[in-house]
Amino acid sequence: MVSEKDLVAKITWRPMPWLGFLYLIAYIDRQNVSFAKLQMVDALGLSEYAYGLGASLFFIGYFIFEVPSNLLLTRFGASKWFARILVSWGVVTIALAFTANATMFYALRFLPGVCEAGFFPGVLYLLTLWYPSGHRSKMVGLFMIFSAVANAVGAPLGGTLLSLNGLFGFAGWEWVFLATGVPAVLAGIATLFLLPDRPERAAFLDSSEKAWLARRLASEDAGTDSHGRNPLATLLDTRVLLISICFIGFPLSAYGLSYWLPTIVKGFGVDSLTNGFLNIIPWVLVGVGLYVVPAAAARSRSQTLYIVGPALVGIICLVASAVLANHALQFTFLCLAAAGIFAGQPVFWNLPLNFLKGAGAAAGLAAINSVGNLGGSIAQNVVPWIRDATGSAIAPMFFLAFCLAITVLLVLFVQYCISRKDTSRVPGSMIGRV
Repeated sequence: MVSEKDLVAKITWRPMPWLGFLYLIAYIDRQNVSFAKLQMVDALGLSEYAYGLGASLFFIGYFIFEVPSNLLLTRFGASKWFARILVSWGVVTIALAFTANATMFYALRFLPGVCEAGFFPGVLYLLTLWYPSGHRSKMVGLFMIFSAVANAVGAPLGGTLLSLNGLFGFAGWEWVFLATGVPAVLAGIATLFLLPDRPERAAFLDSSEKAWLARRLASEDAGTDSHGRNPLATLLDTRVLLISICFIGFPLSAYGLSYWLPTIVKGFGVDSLTNGFLNIIPWVLVGVGLYVVPAAAARSRSQTLYIVGPALVGIICLVASAVLANHALQFTFLCLAAAGIFAGQPVFWNLPLNFLKGAGAAAGLAAINSVGNLGGSIAQNVVPWIRDATGSAIAPMFFLAFCLAITVLLVLFVQYCISRKDTSRVPGSMIGRV
């Protein structure tokens, strides 16, 4: 007799830690630009806005190639495709250390988005192959905790690497890219040998466990109305389009804050090393939120509170950080805002995971993530523009709070349509069946 609890625990202790480790590397490589910025702007003679534009090009590449990448994952398998993703983005990250001018920076910042496209939604797709639906939001939360660890590790790492300025002839910002690109290449090679593509190929599961999981997932899929193997139909599904729009505010506020936080803390008058260690604090709180909120949501019938509640906390704290003049209070509220922005996101992913499956899941999850991550591009352009226009490093927090408030309203609208099965306000939608 197969125990669901024991089987889920076994799966969680095998592929999940490795996937989390890969996400840790990915997130450090995404955020390294925020620390490199502290020296790179002056070294290349860029304005804050020009640097923000270059940094944001990552998300354009990500947007264009996200859906094709995730569909190729279903063809080649997770181990081969994730290995390709990691090695390619690692190589480009190393190349960023040799950036000579603004044009080269723009090109090399665009390419990591192309290379990494498909990683996060690819993991979400894998969760549909490995876990029954009731466990997925908690697993997304556990997986995303590695992003908090990455920021906590990446912050002092970035500060330390900047302090190596001049070592072996490399500037501190060049060390940031060199030291964060090499681990991605090595991890990509290791992925070929450490990550099973599907449960049926997992050596750590016996035949009875594989059979039980296959039956359970098949029974759950039978109860959905997904487009299954038709990715194009999934991309045109109004539910997917609505959820994509809803999601924009989360990456926008998350990247806007994480990208800009080192700059705000630098304005407090601290050195690079202290800046790095102070930036550990918000990500410890994010990690706690990513564990507590999805676990609480899994025990509740209504998920709405666990999506919008943390976001409301984030809004209030962002506004408070911009209103208050005391640096200690500003930093405290920014730390709490980070936790609020991230904590509800794993629960949010329950919306598409409830009705997407097969190739449709690969396409739909990628579409939602790619459209949503355009928020990161918006943030990395608008935040420095507000800084240049106002002369205040903290003023952009009003903009992030406003965008997050719009997201809360959109989530409430979508959830209202779901609960009332009201399709009349969304023509052609099947949202009432979610």
